[in-house]
Amino acid sequence: MVAKRVFDLFFALIGLFFLSPLFAIIAISIKLDDQGPVFFRQSRVGQFGHEFKIYKFRTMITDAEARGTQITLSNDARITSVGTFLRKYKLDELPQLINVLKGEMSFVGPRPEVPRYVKLYSDEQRQVLNVLPGITDLASIEFRNENELLAQASNSEKTYIEEIMPKKLELNQAYIRQSSVFFDIRLILETLRRVVIS
Repeated sequence: MVAKRVFDLFFALIGLFFLSPLFAIIAISIKLDDQGPVFFRQSRVGQFGHEFKIYKFRTMITDAEARGTQITLSNDARITSVGTFLRKYKLDELPQLINVLKGEMSFVGPRPEVPRYVKLYSDEQRQVLNVLPGITDLASIEFRNENELLAQASNSEKTYIEEIMPKKLELNQAYIRQSSVFFDIRLILETLRRVVIS
């Protein structure tokens, strides 16, 4: 665990330093496209059930959550034009380096869920809360087109809760069983590969 934290801290600092020009460009683009905050902060459930605020670049209109569900579809009208580009290349996730730096997240680990859905976890599924959540994981790779799958469903929230979420939690549990720094590096590289070819 110490090695994992050292890895996270080292590369989060490097990432924030070298990506700062890109952060500035994205921030300006968001402001020019749609007046409102640059960052979107949302409550997520982290390790041991502690809630924290996750950082993302804002990709939707400012009052998006008041105008729909916490599930986002690929054809969601709430997504801004700049937001569409950011989501396609996962650039909206970059501010989570701040969460990694703060020790709330890791580069690799189960994606943190919103409290509403965590309340639906079984006792066995809640075991995924024993580790730090991450920016990417096995489920992120497997369900990289999750928004498109949900857009095709007649009831997107029902499909997410009954079909997608259980499968993601199974993958999260599989990750925990084989977690290691080397496996994390493999997942990071695979995530980057999928982003590039998307």
